[in-house]
Amino acid sequence: MEIQQKEMKQQNIPNFIQLLKNNLKSKLPGKKAHDIMRTGPRITKTIDYINKTPVPSAVLILLYPKNKTFNFILTLRSKKVESHKGQISLPGGAQEKNETLSQTALRESNEEIGVSTEIIEIIGKLSTIYVPFSGFKIYPYVGWTSKVPDLNASEDEVEKIIEISIDELINNHNQRKKHTTIKGVPVIMPYFNLNKEIVWGATSMILSEFKEIIKRTT
Repeated sequence: MEIQQKEMKQQNIPNFIQLLKNNLKSKLPGKKAHDIMRTGPRITKTIDYINKTPVPSAVLILLYPKNKTFNFILTLRSKKVESHKGQISLPGGAQEKNETLSQTALRESNEEIGVSTEIIEIIGKLSTIYVPFSGFKIYPYVGWTSKVPDLNASEDEVEKIIEISIDELINNHNQRKKHTTIKGVPVIMPYFNLNKEIVWGATSMILSEFKEIIKRTT
């Protein structure tokens, strides 16, 4: 029965999701895609950042059909969280003991945006990315669900849930740059303008690679 259900699930998978699943198994663009959205010039790292032991963490790009396309979720992190306060992020967080990184991505998505892990199928993962200022080593996963999920933002961790369409992400007009200052250093900051939100840093770098993978499906 379990095998039959799995086969049925695979037969019902939309063409876009199947193509995406296949492309995630091929060689990933990785650093090349990340560098497109990397803020520069790089801010000099202090010895504290260099000596930090990376903290394994995972995030989830959760796809679901809506309005004749596929959407995914970003969150505006609350001011109560320990790191990346007030930033736009993918659902995710640090790995806990006795769980795989894919389980971390699912658990954190359940805790942050209330999506049941039972309805999500992981279809692949993107390249790992290290964030020196927070010490997180991020493992991005891609999953999907066949219907619009019930969403419920965590009061402690999420200030707002933001729905983004795939069409909006791949629209080159929404990929921009601006001059700004970080820690007193003038930089050029690439960012995505998605649903009127500025998405930059590690999240934009992950989405840059995801965008490249999506382009392979067309």
